[in-house]
Amino acid sequence: MRYLITGAAGFLGANLSLRLLEEGQEAIGLDNMSTGSNNNLARLRQHKKFEFINHDITAQLPKIDDINYVYNLACPASPPRYQKDPIQTFRTSVWGIWNLISLARNARIPIFHTSTSEVYGDPLVHPQDEGYWGNVNPIGVRACYDEGKRGAEALLMDYHRQTKNPIKIVRIFNTYGPCMDPKDGRVISNFLTQAIGQKPLTIYGDGRQSRSFCYVDDLIDGMVKMEKSPEGFLGPVNLGNPDEFTLLELADRIDEVTRRKNKREFLPLPKDDPKQRRPDISLAKEKLGWQPKTKLKDGLKKTYDYFKEPSLFTKERTLGKRESISEDLKTSEDSAEDH
Repeated sequence: MRYLITGAAGFLGANLSLRLLEEGQEAIGLDNMSTGSNNNLARLRQHKKFEFINHDITAQLPKIDDINYVYNLACPASPPRYQKDPIQTFRTSVWGIWNLISLARNARIPIFHTSTSEVYGDPLVHPQDEGYWGNVNPIGVRACYDEGKRGAEALLMDYHRQTKNPIKIVRIFNTYGPCMDPKDGRVISNFLTQAIGQKPLTIYGDGRQSRSFCYVDDLIDGMVKMEKSPEGFLGPVNLGNPDEFTLLELADRIDEVTRRKNKREFLPLPKDDPKQRRPDISLAKEKLGWQPKTKLKDGLKKTYDYFKEPSLFTKERTLGKRESISEDLKTSEDSAEDH
């Protein structure tokens, strides 16, 4: 298979590309590097079957030959980054999916679109299933992302209804793990970076708002299962971890992983910040046979290790291994003692 992955230098795009490459597939990564990581790109370029195109998905796409499948992961996902240029964020979601449609439609290339739990807004239904239409402020500061993703889903569904061309849509809930940018502004990367720097953990509001956190390997497993599901199953389908934690509880887990009591700093709650978010994954269980396996503490430990020693993750993935970073650390220590 020859895949096109937009947003390939980002957190999820890099992890997905690495998974496909490890399975022996060919991957063409497309990214304008506005929020993509050069470190992620360097990891991908170590694989012989990886190609890279530096291009903005909102512009007409170049001719790319012999593509079998398209994964669309292009768009900033953390509030500080997508709010920095809200017009470009909206264009990336809506114009971006239109350009992919233009690329794929004549050859009937399947398009796999990564939407978001943000389509549910600040939900009045809890947990959120795919039938819930959401509670989104269409003119708020987060609308560029929320409504952009909703618009992309609508456009893609109309495209499928009109042409019968194959599509898949997943709605991704909070995800974390290796390849995250420590400075992306999301809560887990913030907490871990602050803990490593021995700074207070910044908690917005009273910390009682809740989130569910899915480890990236589990999420990628779900995406691959969705890709391989019957063509008639389009989604949207929720992919996330239904285990729910308040931000105060998350801070406690960070203390456990870092083995120190980190101070807390409370700041005002951002506008339109959801009070609770938790996926109903009944559909994913039924149709994909998928549910996350990684406990929060275990995933945080792997992410913490990565933030401290990202080179270990680079070595692990380049060699095509999937052992935990903690095991690599142990092996490194044993080798040092042997020598």
